[in-house]
Amino acid sequence: MKAHDTKYVDQGRAAALLGIPEKDLCQISYEAGLGHKESRGAEEETYFTYEELRKICQLTVHRVH
Repeated sequence: MKAHDTKYVDQGRAAALLGIPEKDLCQISYEAGLGHKESRGAEEETYFTYEELRKICQLTVHRVH
């Protein structure tokens, strides 16, 4: 096992952790170019690293102020 494994969080869980609606998370992540999409058949899901969540958190704080 690598000492520095990257963990991913799906969009629903990321929105819950950040305390923002998924719609807002989707818009922010699209504008900032954060997250990555994975397709499984007809379904597509967006995943985020914890570092990306930190960046999104910083972006949302700057938007509010």
